[in-house]
Amino acid sequence: MLTNLGTTQVATCAIVRGELRYMVEKSTRKLENEVKVNEFLSGIEIFPVDDSAADFYGKIKARLISKYGPTQRKPARKVRLKDIGFSDNDLWIAAVAVDKGFTVVSSDSDFPRIKTAFADLRYETWLPS
Repeated sequence: MLTNLGTTQVATCAIVRGELRYMVEKSTRKLENEVKVNEFLSGIEIFPVDDSAADFYGKIKARLISKYGPTQRKPARKVRLKDIGFSDNDLWIAAVAVDKGFTVVSSDSDFPRIKTAFADLRYETWLPS
């Protein structure tokens, strides 16, 4: 688990915290999962979504829509992230990570795709290939 990382800083953002809390609420083993989530969150720093992260969010979103959205300007203005296959929460997570200089560790397929449009995102997965 995270103890194998030694002195490596592990952090997350408020968006991930909210997603974890949502999963607890929807769980059939609510009490058991709440204990696990509380234990995990108590050992790491949780960063807010601030103005600087919001600025990165705007840049990343614009690049994703430019790369994956319609090429005509008028339809591109109305495109939503889900229309091009991205989760808004994943974009916020990426924005906080870029802002703080962190690496996103996830198996979510959005992050490698975000990286193709925004090279400043550091991303890796720890799952075997």
